[in-house]
Amino acid sequence: MQTVIVHIHNEDPVVCEIEEIPAQNAQFIIIHNPRRRDGSDVHYLDEDVSSVLFPMHRVNFIQLLPSADVEEIIGFVRE
Repeated sequence: MQTVIVHIHNEDPVVCEIEEIPAQNAQFIIIHNPRRRDGSDVHYLDEDVSSVLFPMHRVNFIQLLPSADVEEIIGFVRE
């Protein structure tokens, strides 16, 4: 799964995981483990919610975050 930040119209961004990047003609995006940037619960979702469908017309943009594997491989190099 890919970790992303979904920016929704008139709401705080939601950090979550998606199985795949939505297609250009997708009507919805399915997200898993929604949370705010600080790790707290999203205020408009119930506590037990683990997956959500957001309509794409409500999404401003999606930020793709680097995976842990990429960070481990590249890392910081000091000369």
